[in-house]
Amino acid sequence: MDNYEELLKLVLEAVKDKQANTLTKEDLSKIPVGISNRHVHLSEKDVESLFGKGYKLTKFKDLSQTGQYACNEILTICGPKGAIERVRILGPERSKTQVEVLMGDCIKLGVKQHVKLSGDLSGTAGVTLIGPKGSVQLEEGLVVAQRHIHMTKEDAKNLDVCNGDIVSIKIDDLRGGIYSNVAIRANDASKLECHLDIEEANAMGISSKTKITIVK
Repeated sequence: MDNYEELLKLVLEAVKDKQANTLTKEDLSKIPVGISNRHVHLSEKDVESLFGKGYKLTKFKDLSQTGQYACNEILTICGPKGAIERVRILGPERSKTQVEVLMGDCIKLGVKQHVKLSGDLSGTAGVTLIGPKGSVQLEEGLVVAQRHIHMTKEDAKNLDVCNGDIVSIKIDDLRGGIYSNVAIRANDASKLECHLDIEEANAMGISSKTKITIVK
């Protein structure tokens, strides 16, 4: 009997957790916002080139998406016309280095603006990364991140969207409005969150407490 009651308790807790993490259509106006500044994702090879052989990135703090974290380490990004110092690295390491900047940063660096989803680096601008132990010259990899919404596949089903869909979002705050060209990124590892960069957020007075609504 004791085992049965313990098993029932675990089942009820699992059901409760699933309900808490599943978005319903009534929650369309409750999608939280994550605001990002410029940052760098490094490959293991480039970590060693910039910080020394065998170096491992160290965690500064966890980010909202599971397994993602900000690192203590920072870099300098150099372009043909200028440089940006103290750019934060995000972990863990990736298969290919990616530099995410703001539209205004591209002007300062003197590089062409390429609005892309994470991982889509073909044809993008190259820059030089400078670390404490060396530098890396990238032929491509610098992007302005396309605004997007992370969610689970179950969330996507409840919201009547699919991975890869392009939607618009509405912000109802004082300086709010509508942003178009927002990509849906649905997979089983994601937590529901709309990602905007700091320029986009400032333009509409958006903060980390803002909630957005999907409009099609």
